[in-house]
Amino acid sequence: MKKVTMLGAGSWGTALALVLTDNGNEVCVWAHRAELIHQINELHENKDYLPNVKLPTTMKGTTNMKEAVTDADFIIVAVPTKAIREVLRQAVPFMTKKAVFVHVSKGIEPDSLLRISEIMEIELPSDVTKDIVVLSGPSHAEEVGLRHPTTVTSSSKSMQAAEEVQDLFINHNFRVYTNPDIIGVEIGGALKNIIALAAGITDGLGYGDNAKAALITRGLAEIARLGTKMGGNPLTFSGLTGVGDLIVTCTSVHSRNWRAGNLLGKGYKLEDVLEEMGMVVEGVRTTKAAYQLSEKYQVQMPITEALHQVLFNGQKVETAVESLMARGKTHEMEDLVNTFDNQVK
Repeated sequence: MKKVTMLGAGSWGTALALVLTDNGNEVCVWAHRAELIHQINELHENKDYLPNVKLPTTMKGTTNMKEAVTDADFIIVAVPTKAIREVLRQAVPFMTKKAVFVHVSKGIEPDSLLRISEIMEIELPSDVTKDIVVLSGPSHAEEVGLRHPTTVTSSSKSMQAAEEVQDLFINHNFRVYTNPDIIGVEIGGALKNIIALAAGITDGLGYGDNAKAALITRGLAEIARLGTKMGGNPLTFSGLTGVGDLIVTCTSVHSRNWRAGNLLGKGYKLEDVLEEMGMVVEGVRTTKAAYQLSEKYQVQMPITEALHQVLFNGQKVETAVESLMARGKTHEMEDLVNTFDNQVK
């Protein structure tokens, strides 16, 4: 039995806490809101974020950070990207021994353009952290909470740490693979939210399956183009944290990014959409960061650029779609063709 702390009691944090409890670990869920912790401890449920799922009676919750992280072997960070620095700074002073930190969020910090593991490396002193691991892949909390078959990927600079997290989570409902490409895993997990927003928009506009298939395919090309330029392995983007995560997020009503895009496509304003959702829509913030990254690395990302115009410059979604369809003709495998031409020259 390991002591595992879950920082965050949203839908994903709660679902993963259930997996860890099923595996026989001592699990403590931390959250700011006393109401959520009361539901977990007394009612054994989380009505706000994971309704209709009965939680194990052995799963415990607390609003006390010291109680949560003291003597923890693993600390799972399941808060929105924008809250990660603040939450880690709260946790560090109460750490009593080194722990393996695992982040399960999907995003990139705008302006700094740091991946989440890079933010954690900055915020976590060497005397409190053994290793940093990413857990990512095609996974809706609603289905994990119902113990439906789910497969994800554990990635770290340390394969030993990735395998430790694999052993921590894996069971007959929740399968975990390992992948040493932490850059590719994080980039794929973050940028798929952008494409899911765009997929929701096409559905909201009523454009049908043809448009969505094209969007997913060309979206994957954008993700791989940027991710490879940043040092990721191209093969990672054809795996669970690339095309796998992209498919599930672009096609399911469980996806908050798809739902937000769907409302935008139906004509709602961004501020009204975010208020309606009631939960963080990571794709909005990530669009800004990805747009900045495309400029930094000089990578063409037309879908990201079009969505950036809609979200931050007030462009109508119909105009953004028209701009994408009116782009100059090119080769589908443009990057490969350019590489071949350069080699010939």
